[in-house]
Amino acid sequence: MKEQVLNLRPGTGTISASIDSLAARASTAVLTVAALGTAPTLAQAQDDAQDLAKKLSNPVAALISVPLQFNYDEGFGPNREGHKTYVNFQPVVPMSLNADWNVISRTIVPFSYVGGVFPEDVFGIGDTAQSFFFSPKDSGIEGFTWGVGPEFLLPTATDADLGTGKWGIGPTAVVLYQWDAWSVGMLANHVWSVAGDEDRDDVSQTFLQPFVSYALGEGQTLTGNFEATYDWYDDQWSVPANLTYSKVFKVGDQSMSWVVGGRAYLVTPDGGPEFGIRSGLTFLFPEKGEAK
Repeated sequence: MKEQVLNLRPGTGTISASIDSLAARASTAVLTVAALGTAPTLAQAQDDAQDLAKKLSNPVAALISVPLQFNYDEGFGPNREGHKTYVNFQPVVPMSLNADWNVISRTIVPFSYVGGVFPEDVFGIGDTAQSFFFSPKDSGIEGFTWGVGPEFLLPTATDADLGTGKWGIGPTAVVLYQWDAWSVGMLANHVWSVAGDEDRDDVSQTFLQPFVSYALGEGQTLTGNFEATYDWYDDQWSVPANLTYSKVFKVGDQSMSWVVGGRAYLVTPDGGPEFGIRSGLTFLFPEKGEAK
């Protein structure tokens, strides 16, 4: 009995060891619970980022996005000393027509600065491109998406050197197939001028954008495309090849994506650019873009 009493005295080591053991077990239990609670949250965040990245690779996805795309091209003019800096404001807004169809509005408004090409440097807004894609909510083929609709050219340029001075209209279409980490597709349109300044040249222009993207995981995407334009009146091609890296992330509750990359002009008209860079920031609104 005395031995038992002695063992219960503070400082004998027995009760101290028991307390240490209980504390260690409690700490392990707390860490385990914390890990179990954090791991699904982190995994869910990565899945959400990857889902948004996949939708960004789809031009007609049910996702409201507001990209601000910065571009810089070098090598304009007869001496290849000119340059152009422009920021494209490109909101994409999907809308539900009925149980089977969506219509996706895509707008491009360029804000441009051109130096070393004209007698005086030029800054202002360029012509606006407005397209509407009618796209089925279910194409009937898993991973396959398509959309067709009209393309409009609006003479919003604030300077004659930044626009055509013409109103235009034509067809536009997109096809896309997504599987595993891959997205492969083509966006195309053709615009004819139908009205505008009679002293300006008419417009008949085809745009072709084949693209392929690969999801690297955790909201990261590597994308390559061509942005080929053919002028039917001047019989001229402009074919830049772009390679970009993008990453989806969050600031607070706001989902965003940033992109950076470069391009080389494989074909360019006389006085056209030789190379350029691209970067940008896109604001994403997945909850508001879910067209039902």
